[in-house]
Formats: sequence, structure tokens, C-alpha cells
Amino acid sequence: MTAGLSRAERRLRRQNPVAVKELRGRMRGARAFIVLTVYLFLMSGFMLLLYMLSTASQDIYGFTSGGQVGRTLFAGIVAVELFLVTFIAPAFTAGAISGERERQTYDLLRTTLLPARKLVVGKLVSALAYVFLLLLAAIPLQSIAFLFGGVTEAELILAFVILGVTAIVLGAVGVFFSARLPRTLAANVTTYAVTLGITIVLPLVVFIVFAIVNSTIGLRGIPADVQAALLYGLLILVATNPLATAFATQYWLLNKQSAFLFTETVTGSDGVIMQVTLISPWVLFTVFYLIVAAVLVFQTVRRVRKIEG
Repeated sequence: MTAGLSRAERRLRRQNPVAVKELRGRMRGARAFIVLTVYLFLMSGFMLLLYMLSTASQDIYGFTSGGQVGRTLFAGIVAVELFLVTFIAPAFTAGAISGERERQTYDLLRTTLLPARKLVVGKLVSALAYVFLLLLAAIPLQSIAFLFGGVTEAELILAFVILGVTAIVLGAVGVFFSARLPRTLAANVTTYAVTLGITIVLPLVVFIVFAIVNSTIGLRGIPADVQAALLYGLLILVATNPLATAFATQYWLLNKQSAFLFTETVTGSDGVIMQVTLISPWVLFTVFYLIVAAVLVFQTVRRVRKIEG
């Protein structure tokens, strides 16, 4: 058994020694486990608070819907996790390369024969591994919502996909600016500016556009083909933001009972009725964000090679 583990460890070290080194440093000692314990404790307390608030609200008959309680608990946990991803993923990666330069260990690291690709990917993987550990640790808390009903397995899986993809992109943003900027402080500020733009500014834009489109389509004062084009444009805009994607995906999943393709009926000003086929926002979101992450990693590798030159 020991020999087998040693061979596996040596193989992983040959594939990406930076990831192994960073993971060992991050998980060494009690700090990582204390952070995980405190994180789960706070999440449990927040979930208990949501439960108390949900059960306090009663319908006209004096009862509380179990499905409503389950949806409230699930949405609250996912919102907290999205907040966690938004602020922790960039923090773990924004100083990945600039920190090496500030500690004057970058040149020593580059004296090895390690390719720039493995350096960048190793830094990114080691940072995201702990973020994914936190997300996985919260799945049992999310599963408690199943006891009350109102939440399906598809919602749980899609929520984890959206959170995971968001972590990957924000981590890639942090590594990118860490390679582009000479100081960790500047990299952190720029990374968080971009992160807040993605998670706060874009939702406001999506909300405003959605309100305009919804009121326009509700008035049915425009042709059906124009309404269809507006729906496609709104769908693309929603898919650029994780929060909007999560809400829109859940809404259409509950109302259309489909996690991939669904149809919307629009009626034009001339009385023409059109069936518009749409794709669930999480699909576009996943494809778009993974492409952005790949481009950022590629540009980061090019930047690291340029620094070496």
C-alpha cells in the first residue's frame, strides 16, 4: 500500500510538481481544517436562521409550506457559496505569481526545467482545489432541503456546476492579473474590480434589460420575430452572470421541467403566434465561462514566457 501511494505521488509530482507543493503547503497544519470547520459551523448557523425565518412565515391557514422552506434553505446556501467563491477564489490566485516575484523566489523557481504551462496550471489547480473542497463540504447542508421538498436533484447538480465554473473563471482572472501586474496589491485590486463587475454590475444590467424586455413583450406591441430576437439577446445577457444564470435556470427548470431545451410562446402585434426554442442559461454560461478561462490561462502562460525572455 505504501509503495502504491509512493508511486502515485511520484507520478503526480512528475505531472505537476507546483500543484503538489502548493497543495501540501495549503493543507499542512491545522489552519486549513480550522477554516473548514468554522466555515461549516457558520453555514449551519445561517441555515438554521433561514429555517427559523421560513417557518415563522405562515399562509392564510396558519401552516408553512415544506416546499417553500426547502427552496428558501437551498437558495440561501447557494447564495452564500456564490459569495464565498466570489471573494475567496480571486484571493487565492491574485498573488500566485506576483507573490513569487515579491518574495524573490520567482527566478529560483524558473531555474528549474518546469514549463510555464505547468507553473500557471499548478498555481491555479492548487488554489481551486481548496475552493472545491469548501463547495463539496457544503453539499450535505444543501441536501437537507430534500427533507422539506421543493428541490430536485437536478437543481443541486446545476447549482454545483454553476459554482464550480464561476470559481474556475475567477481563479483564472486572478492568475492572469497576477502575471500581468508586478505587485500583489495591484493584482488584488484589479482582480476584485473585475470580479465585482461580473457579479454586481452585470446583474443590474440584466435586471434592467429584463424589466424592459418583459414590459415590452407584455404589451405585445412589437412583431413576434422581434420578440424572439429580444428573448435570445436576453438569454445571452443572463448567461454572462452567475447569479442571473442561477435564478433563470431554476425558474425555467421549475416552470418548463427541462434542464436543456425549452420553448416560449410569443404573440406579436399582428397576432402571429411563434414558438421560440431556447437553451437553458447554465449551458451557455458554462461554455462561455470555460472558454474565457481557457483564454485567460493561455494568455497567462504567454505572459510568463515573455517575462522569462
